[in-house]
Amino acid sequence: MANNSIYPATSPYFNTNLVNNKFLDFMINRPFPANPDDLYYIIPAVYEYRPDLAAYDFYNESRLWWVFAARNPNRLGEDPYFNFKAGVGIYIPKLDVLRTYLRF
Repeated sequence: MANNSIYPATSPYFNTNLVNNKFLDFMINRPFPANPDDLYYIIPAVYEYRPDLAAYDFYNESRLWWVFAARNPNRLGEDPYFNFKAGVGIYIPKLDVLRTYLRF
């Protein structure tokens, strides 16, 4: 983990250090481990290109959209917004697992 992070534990940048206390260094991704309790979910049309809306509905926090990308790197690839399409199956961590892993 970053030792000088200014970002909260719920941020995708939490593990990324600051350079000279001014600039964000190269991003260190936060992988999210698979859990047998993860929900397999087919993205419906209402959430197409909107992982933030899905995060709000699942976690009551739209800023956790990045968790879907971290948990599903092979399904959402390099562009977690435009690859968040209707019909794509992803795994969604349960909220209690998310809270334990991110410590919030």
